[in-house]
Amino acid sequence: MADVANLFTRADGAYVFARWGRPIVPVVFGVDDATLAVFKGAIEAIVTLANHQMAETDPELGANLMTFFCRDWAELPEVSHLDQLVPDLGTLVTKLQKADANQYRIFRFDEAGAIRAAFVFLRLDAHMAQVAADTLALSQAVQTILLWSDTAFDEKPPLAMIEGNTVLRPEIADVVRAAYDPVMPAAAQDASHALRLAARMTPPS
Repeated sequence: MADVANLFTRADGAYVFARWGRPIVPVVFGVDDATLAVFKGAIEAIVTLANHQMAETDPELGANLMTFFCRDWAELPEVSHLDQLVPDLGTLVTKLQKADANQYRIFRFDEAGAIRAAFVFLRLDAHMAQVAADTLALSQAVQTILLWSDTAFDEKPPLAMIEGNTVLRPEIADVVRAAYDPVMPAAAQDASHALRLAARMTPPS
């Protein structure tokens, strides 16, 4: 149970969990068609794992999972209307530049606390440029299917290499499946939620 709780316990000690409350509609900016197909395929695989849904359009935003690739954070303010979707975009860009970050995610939530939108920003620095597109896509897909803790994958990434293939770690796949169990809440801020998740991950005897 402790391992599950740690995945949703933030650095400040708060337990915060959320899953998507609506079908996911992905769009990817700044890549070629081949990479776009890889990303959409990875998202579809994780959505299928969660027994969730995808859709062609979101009635509120059109697309609700937006991924932006850039080579320099300074490119973001040049994206049309992005400042309307991401308040204080200039401040965020400065923060990312100072941290020399290569990725950042922002989530938006509905009245029930469920995820209604996510914005993923990826800077293709030297490290990220060496990561295979399918590995990068799968990593980002799993990190946006739930609101994980900001420290969830600091010590161990969500992916593993098995027989030469990059796959989702089995225990993380189990958490995703359990989190989307229809009887589970779309959002939670009490660590007892982790007990309920862990119970649904226990294989039948």
